[in-house]
Amino acid sequence: MQNQTAPRLSKWPFFAGDILLLMAAYSIYYQSKLAMGPWQLSFACLCVAAGACFGILPFVLEYRSATKVSEAGALTTVVSQIQNLEQLAGQIKGATGQWQNVQQQADKTADLAKNIAERMSGEVQAFTEFMQRANDGEKATLRLEVEKLRRAEKDWLQVLVRMLDHIYALHQGALRSGQPSVIGQVGSFQNACRDVARRMGLTPFIAQEAEPFDAQRHQLADEESAPPADAIIAETIATGYTFQGKLIRPALVRLRNGKEEEPVGTEPGGIETTGEQNQLPLEPAQNA
Repeated sequence: MQNQTAPRLSKWPFFAGDILLLMAAYSIYYQSKLAMGPWQLSFACLCVAAGACFGILPFVLEYRSATKVSEAGALTTVVSQIQNLEQLAGQIKGATGQWQNVQQQADKTADLAKNIAERMSGEVQAFTEFMQRANDGEKATLRLEVEKLRRAEKDWLQVLVRMLDHIYALHQGALRSGQPSVIGQVGSFQNACRDVARRMGLTPFIAQEAEPFDAQRHQLADEESAPPADAIIAETIATGYTFQGKLIRPALVRLRNGKEEEPVGTEPGGIETTGEQNQLPLEPAQNA
């Protein structure tokens, strides 16, 4: 905004009029030889007062002009400030509108995020339930497979034990035959078969002659008879077995002093020819 200045008046006409009026008053005083009359005195005073007014008038007019200019400037400043306030109000209104738009967008975004979170929670719950069902199904399948494997393991243990029992009977028969060649061949065959069984975790064992009877590892052919406390083993009738370090069948033995008689219908060596020794209790192996 440009600064406005009050117009400057030329003061010389007023000063000239003032001088003329003073000269007129002086001429009236000078030409009056005698005492001035009332009219002359009044006219002279009027001239002096008019001259004084003419001398003061330009300053009064300049003051009034300056006052008006100042008022006009103040009014212009107020108008400018009002315009600035209107612009500021417009900016505030625009910012308020933008804030409302931003708030609406934020509310929409929050609602969308909430919907997405709820959908994700539902998906996670559904996936968890699916995985639980799948896990339960897998566990059931694995239990069935483990049971099958255990049954298969028990079956092949039964078969292997029967084979080793027959081989042990053959070896006992070879020993009783007294033929070194037969004893050697059957003994080598028995050792080879036992080697294979040991690699699979099945370890056969026999009770040594004159070994004390151990109810944990030995068993009498007649389970109803109770052995004495100082019972001594005379002969091993059937081999005992451990599978992976766990006892699955104790060794079938005969005691000394006739405490345990040889079963009826057996060949030399104490092994029944009808395969009854295969019916000895065989506990199923429990794998970890």
